[in-house]
Amino acid sequence: MIKKIRNNLQYLYQYVYDSTIDIKKRSFLLFSAVVLFALLAAIPCGLIMHEPLTATLSTIAGTLFFFSYISYAIRRQRIDRARKVISFILVFIFLPSMFFTNGGEAGGTPIWLMLGTIYIALILDGRFRIAMLIMNAAVTAITWTIGYCNQDLVISYSREGNYFDTLAAFFIVGSVIYILIIFQSNLFSKEEENKTMHRMFEQTATALVNAIDAKDTYTHGHSARVAEYSKKIAQEYGKSRKECEEIYFTALLHDVGKIGVPSDIINKVGKLTDEEYEIIKQHPALGAQILESIHECPYLVTGAMYHHERYDGKGYPKNLKGTDIPETARIIAVADAYDAMTSKRSYRDAIPQHIVREELVKGLRTQFDPEFAKIMIRLIDLDSEYEMQERIAGSNMTAPLGIHCGTIYDNCTDGVVITRKKASISFCSLPDKGFTAEDCIPTLVIFDSLDGRVHPGEEKNKDVLYYEYARIKLDGTVTANGVREHRYKDCGENENSVPETAEESYFVEAVRNRDHVLVKVTTRRKIFEVVLALPDTSRYAHVSISGQHCEIHNITVETDEHETPAEVIPRIAEEISYTKNCPTGDVPNVEVDGPRLSSSKGIPILDGMTLSFHTMSYQTARLVWHCPYFCLFYSSDGNVYGSEYREYLLLKLNGENWDSAEDVDNKITVEQKNDFEGWTAWLEKNKLGIDCTVTIKRVDNKIIMQTENLGIALHSVSTINDGTKDIFVALTGDQCAISDIRVKRN
Repeated sequence: MIKKIRNNLQYLYQYVYDSTIDIKKRSFLLFSAVVLFALLAAIPCGLIMHEPLTATLSTIAGTLFFFSYISYAIRRQRIDRARKVISFILVFIFLPSMFFTNGGEAGGTPIWLMLGTIYIALILDGRFRIAMLIMNAAVTAITWTIGYCNQDLVISYSREGNYFDTLAAFFIVGSVIYILIIFQSNLFSKEEENKTMHRMFEQTATALVNAIDAKDTYTHGHSARVAEYSKKIAQEYGKSRKECEEIYFTALLHDVGKIGVPSDIINKVGKLTDEEYEIIKQHPALGAQILESIHECPYLVTGAMYHHERYDGKGYPKNLKGTDIPETARIIAVADAYDAMTSKRSYRDAIPQHIVREELVKGLRTQFDPEFAKIMIRLIDLDSEYEMQERIAGSNMTAPLGIHCGTIYDNCTDGVVITRKKASISFCSLPDKGFTAEDCIPTLVIFDSLDGRVHPGEEKNKDVLYYEYARIKLDGTVTANGVREHRYKDCGENENSVPETAEESYFVEAVRNRDHVLVKVTTRRKIFEVVLALPDTSRYAHVSISGQHCEIHNITVETDEHETPAEVIPRIAEEISYTKNCPTGDVPNVEVDGPRLSSSKGIPILDGMTLSFHTMSYQTARLVWHCPYFCLFYSSDGNVYGSEYREYLLLKLNGENWDSAEDVDNKITVEQKNDFEGWTAWLEKNKLGIDCTVTIKRVDNKIIMQTENLGIALHSVSTINDGTKDIFVALTGDQCAISDIRVKRN
């Protein structure tokens, strides 16, 4: 018993002086100890003349209870609950007990009661603190009233005793407050010292990794970015602040072993020889050896040693597999691969984010831990502006407000995507000196590329899948080599024309409906429209501003909140249809030109059914998620995105799925069978067309789906906990045509 008490006291002592523990938690422990010890000492003083045994036992029992409970709260990480519990004990037990055993209102009780108020004010926070202060005042008032009206309930002293009690209370409470203030001051001083040491460690580590990254011009800043990405993954996974910080520094130093790799190998442009690759593979062990000497941070070793391990066991240096790989290393492996792909190298530019996302999807359960890779994919989906990449000084990032053009394509603005929501672009153009306005008319470039920028004649434009539809000179001249058809329409003179100046202003409106794009141009003199019939429905369309011998400035872009009706765009060519000659089943066919742009009608899930359909990915499909998706949902009209819409599951044919915001538990199993030939073959066979069969079963609030296609087996169990009875399934997707949809009820 004595040993256990001693261990608990030692544990509490270490807790108070542990600089890694939050300062408020350490303050809470000391404040509670001092306040409760003072009260435990005060109550027996009143009882000692009458019941010394009771007083002694109550003091011992109260002390043991206090330390046992605090120790339990710390070990169980329940400090917040402990603060509330102890405040209740103070207000409802100790303070009233002290009042009736220490002379009541005639003794030192008013001063003793200050301790309860101080404790509540300093230790609690938020609305609970206000509530407890109110309750403390109420309990004090009630206690005083009862004690005043019932003097026989109060253990009173002589007048001299009351004076002594009051003076003692002044002395003890004053001492307690002094101790608390001094200790609080010391804690904050120690906290500042710890912060200073933390900054020094961070700056030293950053300086070290910058020196290592400097060995390779193309990896400068790599370690810092990997650290940031790793920290983001850890935060999304739910790690604590301390754990996220440890993961950050572990990732920051993950490549420290490269300090021992010769620079000529690191900077080699071509393929490494087998001997050179073996030297590269030694850097994890070398890094671990370096970091082992930092005894205060043993966690640093795991990142350096194991960040090149693969989830399937084919990595190095230990060939660890699955969860045998330390968790931190599995996080860093995802972040490291992402930054490697999104950074510029001597032999290539940064890979477009769509391709990076696809590589992560392909690497699920083989190269990467699926949990952490899915988090990275989710971060990519949220990063619509592609900000999570290397920022290279001097790269061709166009200023948003203006550019200067020497010739066409010499300089172009970043593309504005053309969608069903009309984009309105206004800008001004000023001719260069020595050129007339007729020689300096701006040009619109209508195009598609993965990065939304113009890449004419570049050797690497295949990497960004650059495709140019047309050029529209803003005098009405149209060069359209990449469309099926185009039509120019003169809409007459601009009735709101302004006086002639050297500077010309333009207003451009662009909107799209599937395979047709409408561009309307308003100049100072006239208004005209150009309709383009695109070669397909799935490619994106962007508009960029360029010109020759002019400065283009004051560029503003606005996008409508609502979609433009399809009939606004006149049809000049036959509508492209991928299901025109396909059979129609129980549900109308669906053509999905982009991410979930259309969906099938919702099919009610009753007991059990078999859903069969034919799917064919578009020829422009280039990513593994260009395939059908299954959507479990509820809406009052049975349509996707209908009234009162709630989505419980979105499962893609390639196995991707995301957590729902609704009250549902989804358990997804994705298995690659022996007949799976790889993702490239999987995508190509989807382009040729495949028949799919999905079995769907409902048992109470559980929806069970199962299907297998081209070696990818999917099994999902969705437990819907919000009591919704009417659940629907719909087919949607990205760049795919779904036909002959048939429903067979079991």
